Amino acid sequence: MTDAAPTADPWTAFARRVIESAVHEADPQRLEPPPAGAQPNHGAFVTLRKFNRLRGCMGSLDVDQTLGEAVRTAALSAAMHDPRFGSVSSAELPEIVIEVSILTPPSPMRTIADLEIGRHGILVRKDLQRGLFLPQVATDHHLDKEAFLSRCCSEKAGLPAEAWRDPDVEVLLFTSEVHHERPRRAEPPEKVAAGASPAVENRAAPAPIVALAVSPANE
Repeated sequence: MTDAAPTADPWTAFARRVIESAVHEADPQRLEPPPAGAQPNHGAFVTLRKFNRLRGCMGSLDVDQTLGEAVRTAALSAAMHDPRFGSVSSAELPEIVIEVSILTPPSPMRTIADLEIGRHGILVRKDLQRGLFLPQVATDHHLDKEAFLSRCCSEKAGLPAEAWRDPDVEVLLFTSEVHHERPRRAEPPEKVAAGASPAVENRAAPAPIVALAVSPANE
């Protein structure tokens, strides 16, 4: 397994150990989460980036899990089961940078004035349809309030873009505690060899427009 030294954050270190165990066909269920892992789960997402580009993002909203189990589920899903990507390989492990987002309990949005861009994430749901955006999606993709809500409805919940205005559609707000892992490699080796300018190529990638939970209870 790769050295976990570049991060001192307990949540990103735990997520990395889980991913490494899965990649190396060990049992990630045997790994102990941080002490805070016994807390209730209100939502946990793991985002993977490779050379500042999205490599996976999945989460768990399963309230029957503890926070530690939710982060474990999200890490495994982001690395091995994000339908947009293949499974992470052992060769990629040193190139992957991990971000863990721990969500606060959601509360109803009474009016659009309640929504604060950059602070709030949103969960839109109607019956069995739902979609979620993390807070950083709005700022990184330069979305105003209406665009943030509309894109969550259409791209994540499978609802009409203006569905958030419907009184039968529930819009919930939450904040997110984000844990970052320090980058391990800033550039692909071929770019470094070619003399690519770090000032140009090392710009942080926008936060992904995230995939919603993969836990069976949330599919």
